[in-house]
Amino acid sequence: MITYDRLFIGGSWQAPSSTEGLDIVSPHDRSVIGRAAQAQPADVDRAVAAARASFEAGVWRLTPPAERIAVLRRFNALREQNAERAAHLISLENGSAGWFTRAGQPGLTRQANAYLKAAEEFAWERTLVPSDPSSPVRSVVRREAVGVVAAVIPWNSPFSSATSKIIPALLAGNSVVLKVSPENSLSMGFLAELLEQVGLPEGVISVLPADRETSEYLISHPDVDKIAFTGSTRAGRTIASIAGQQLKRVSLELGGKSAAVILPDADVATAVAGLKFGSLLNNGESCIAQTRILAPRDRYEEVVAALKELVESLKVGDPNDPDTFIGPMIRPDQQERVRTYIRLGIDEGARLVTGGPHVPEGLENGNYVTPTVFADVTPAMRIAQEEIFGPVLVVIAYDDEDDAVRIANDSEYGLSGGVWSSSEDHALAVARRIRTGTVTVNGAPIAFDGPFGGFKASGIGREYGEAGLATYTEYQTITV
Repeated sequence: MITYDRLFIGGSWQAPSSTEGLDIVSPHDRSVIGRAAQAQPADVDRAVAAARASFEAGVWRLTPPAERIAVLRRFNALREQNAERAAHLISLENGSAGWFTRAGQPGLTRQANAYLKAAEEFAWERTLVPSDPSSPVRSVVRREAVGVVAAVIPWNSPFSSATSKIIPALLAGNSVVLKVSPENSLSMGFLAELLEQVGLPEGVISVLPADRETSEYLISHPDVDKIAFTGSTRAGRTIASIAGQQLKRVSLELGGKSAAVILPDADVATAVAGLKFGSLLNNGESCIAQTRILAPRDRYEEVVAALKELVESLKVGDPNDPDTFIGPMIRPDQQERVRTYIRLGIDEGARLVTGGPHVPEGLENGNYVTPTVFADVTPAMRIAQEEIFGPVLVVIAYDDEDDAVRIANDSEYGLSGGVWSSSEDHALAVARRIRTGTVTVNGAPIAFDGPFGGFKASGIGREYGEAGLATYTEYQTITV
């Protein structure tokens, strides 16, 4: 049993306002693996008050950027030293396969290093050359911290979601209240332990596990200046409405239904091998998963057969087993959600290639679903339009390149996607036509120096690198 009976508020561990903690349940076998205090509105008030006091006092925002960078560099090094512990905790509470949680740790390092590099090169203050040489006015343009940031993250990839927000927010000089999902109380409690060690001033950072109602209280808090949210599009719309009413700054990284376009000249075996990771990472519980597979009509059955072979080869089971590729869904309701979509696909008339709504044999005590592939899917089907958030792939046929682009763009989402071709230039040309914030070519990983975020219903704003740092700042112009 792992226990966190206190809350990390303003840089120290404090007694919660409520003694009612939450049992943390294993997705693998539904046993209780931990218990953790959960924040209530009174705890949010304390965290926001600490953040506001630290911000107004300038104990962090007035610290020179080089010193802020040094503190966050220490945090990154400390997290690296404890990567195995972090990966283990995420697998325990999320059901994410061990290969995924361990493989993600170097990515966190690259993500942080990109932010640190951006902060070192950032134009924190510059003097403008007047457009009129005869003008006596000199303009000094500064980048100021926004203020108190409410960073609200989902359960599916907690460390990545947390660090993608708190690192740039802190680098910019903000004070931060990080609201995490109750399911992630263990890994995020450990994150708080790491933050406690790096030397941030009192009040600058809080980490609060809390339910949806308490999250809404934080978002609506009058002393919060900016909301940084990752989660569902539905929740994002609500948050954007609240932010609009209160004129809070807001950035939203929301859902996706990404397409992988396999061009006629692609090597199918190579593409499908890449989609093992691009489509089924983190048990399919990923906003960037490429779950719509677009295949040329004359090679359609070849692609379907290759996906069938791939999916049936993957081991489903205990996330701590090194041979497991796909673990359980995080909660029973998420398990049932995915199974309901599989039933819906059958009802819609799609061809069930492999998988189905049954629970894998021998895994009935956990939140498991059977990885599933549907063929003969049309773009209008709900399984082709709605985010399922599980290991369910749909294969859609296209007639020509224009048709492939049309289908790829036929979505309310626009977060990610991929193009596969034997010609990098050809793939790049098609990628430029796809209306999403990120497109990978031939399975290339996401670059943390470049902006990450979505078009359309996939969000507002960008994370990573310079763009992600800038979103936590305000412009101030001083004329002399």
